[in-house]
Amino acid sequence: MTKMGNPLGKVTTKKTEKGAEAEAQAAQVSPPSKVYLKALPLRDLEDVDTVKREVKEGNILILKVSPLAKKSIDDVKTAVSQLLEFTQLVGGDIARLGEERVVITPSFIKIWREKTTATTGALPTAA
Repeated sequence: MTKMGNPLGKVTTKKTEKGAEAEAQAAQVSPPSKVYLKALPLRDLEDVDTVKREVKEGNILILKVSPLAKKSIDDVKTAVSQLLEFTQLVGGDIARLGEERVVITPSFIKIWREKTTATTGALPTAA
């Protein structure tokens, strides 16, 4: 945001396009009337867009990454990286569930994590 003066001496704010876009994506803070828990396979990188849409709609997703991992570990890393960035942008939560699954929640759902003394990787785990 940038501050601008006006003729009346009041300070107003003008949102930049990037800031407004991020705010619009993160705007959903209260749950919709219906929230679904969905289990989906991650088969291709194109499935990332479906996951993003579902989270924006307020749904909780459990993704099975092994179908994509059978094709390309690099694609799994790319997909998880994109989903981590997206989840942080919208204020949601993401965690690994074992070796094959990832859970992603919208902003109004937080994932409980057991406190441990050692960290095992970049993606936190709820299991």
